[in-house]
Amino acid sequence: MESLGGGGRDLCAGDGPGDLTSQIFFAVDPRSVICLPKSIDVARGTVFQCSPGEHNNMQITLTVNGAQHTLDVPENTLLVDIIRERLRLTGTHVGCDTSQCGACTVHLDGRAVKSCTVLAGQADGATITTIEGIGTIDALHPMQAAFRECHALQCGFCTPGMIMAAIDLVEHTTTLDGRAVREGLEGNICRCTGYHNIVRAVLSAAQTMVVKA
Repeated sequence: MESLGGGGRDLCAGDGPGDLTSQIFFAVDPRSVICLPKSIDVARGTVFQCSPGEHNNMQITLTVNGAQHTLDVPENTLLVDIIRERLRLTGTHVGCDTSQCGACTVHLDGRAVKSCTVLAGQADGATITTIEGIGTIDALHPMQAAFRECHALQCGFCTPGMIMAAIDLVEHTTTLDGRAVREGLEGNICRCTGYHNIVRAVLSAAQTMVVKA
């Protein structure tokens, strides 16, 4: 089976390779440490200063699919847990919990992120869009319609994250071809399709979508 690659954005990477109190690796669950954002760069990830410790509750306010929510959550809560467990928007899936597979991809302030490595504090004040917020059964988003028409899914587990990542790719890429799609979606893994129809679907949807970049 063809692979797009094993990429992925680590949104909680540390500053120094030898400083274990300030660095989080893929093997460490971000919920096991306290992290405060040091700098945010959507394209390259977010740099955190982190240290082990007890977790206090914090209040966050975020807008999800147009609805505002104010929640009291432990400061080590992940965005994906808020989406799935608190807001019951279960279209966002958890496949690996280490930011490798992309099944949990959502849009944070208009850009695709892997919500299993975004902490609650990072989402405070943000606008979040999940797969439930991009279209309806009667009015599918162009990317959803293209995935259906091109048969770009089988089991469907990866599909919500794949679609959210694909929308972000199309909206922020001025020149898109098959190679650019494969490279742009390398952080999203599909175990079923072999990717050919996914690429076809993204290129098809791109013909009717507006590029924002």
